Amino acid sequence: MTVRWKKSSRSSDSSDCVEVGSHLGAVRDSKNPAVVLAVGPTRLRAFVQALKTR
Repeated sequence: MTVRWKKSSRSSDSSDCVEVGSHLGAVRDSKNPAVVLAVGPTRLRAFVQALKTR
């Protein structure tokens, strides 16, 4: 399966950002893309929701 990665629209052109994969629950740091964190969809949604409320 090929994962497509998306950066936040608020991210600058630098590589200092977190990317979310098209496979829900895939997260990586753009500075170190070889390492992928797999998170359950419920926890990822809760995390993103918490960021939106800040």
